[in-house]
Parts: sequence; structure tokens; C-alpha cells
Amino acid sequence: MQRGVVRIRRAEGRDAGRLTRLVRSSRAYEGRYASMVEGYRVGPDYIEAHRVFVAVEEIPGDEGPGERVLGFYSLMVEPAELDLMFVSDQAQGYGIGRRLVEHMRSEARRAGIDGVRVVSHPPAEGFYRSVGARPVGTVPANPPAVMWDRPELVFPVVPEVPVVPAVPAAVPVVPVADGGAGE
Repeated sequence: MQRGVVRIRRAEGRDAGRLTRLVRSSRAYEGRYASMVEGYRVGPDYIEAHRVFVAVEEIPGDEGPGERVLGFYSLMVEPAELDLMFVSDQAQGYGIGRRLVEHMRSEARRAGIDGVRVVSHPPAEGFYRSVGARPVGTVPANPPAVMWDRPELVFPVVPEVPVVPAVPAAVPVVPVADGGAGE
């Protein structure tokens, strides 16, 4: 799949339908997990109330540029949690998820958060671990809404350390006493 320019922007209410379709069509939620996304909706009210960011690919067009949604995430600030994260099936394997996680960490850092919890969909646990999340426990099943245990992880959010250019320190000149025999 050839990629155009990909950027991450704040989601808007007009994105609700596309985000909902991305969630409902995810192959990660087929079979035994299908009930989790059946009827799921990412509404404009949710987008307006939370920090939702979307990765889009810019697409040139005759009527002006358009964009294709590649993935999105939602960061809850209080308490700090990655509430939703999806990458379209067609965009997986191109680094979109990694870019979304890095963006999420930057947003968390700006909000003064030092760790972001995620209750993972079981098949996504390996991805979250590969991008730095650390396991902290298991959230037990909660029938009838969730019929299986889910891994609980935390993304550490490391504060940005300002880069200070290295300036050579002045080295004091220390006179050396000549202890030679010729004096």
C-alpha cells in the first residue's frame, strides 16, 4: 500500500461516522470478540468531550484534497487512560499505531501525566508491550458486557529533558613545579 502524507490531528465531530466504522469493521473484533463492538458508536459528543486524535492520510482529488482515516486514539486525562485505540486493518504494519502511541505520550506529557493506563483487548497486548507498555495486572471479565479477562498495562510517560548543547568547560591552567635536577 503506497502512503501519502500522514498527519495526526484533533478529531472533530464530523469524524464520528468514520471512527465508528473503523471500530465496527476491525478484524481484531471478529469471532468471540464481536459482541464488544456490535452497536458501538464513537459519537460527536464523545469526540467533543475527550482528547480524541485521528491519523489521516492526505489524498489529492479533483475537488480538492481529501483524507483517509488510518487510525485514532482517545486519551482520558482524569484518570489517565488510553480509552480507545484503533488502526484500520489496511493500515496495520505501516507504523501508524506506533505514531499514535508516541503522539498519545506527548499529549499525556503536556497534560502533566506520568503514566497512562490501558485495559487491552487481549489480541492487542503484544502490540502495546512492543511500544513500551508494561503489564500491571488483569481486569477480570464482567459479564454480560465483557466475557473475558483483559490485560492491564501502563505506558510510562517520561518527562521531556531539555537538550543543552555541550559547551567545553574552561580548564584551569595549573602551573607545574619543575622538580628537575638541573636547578
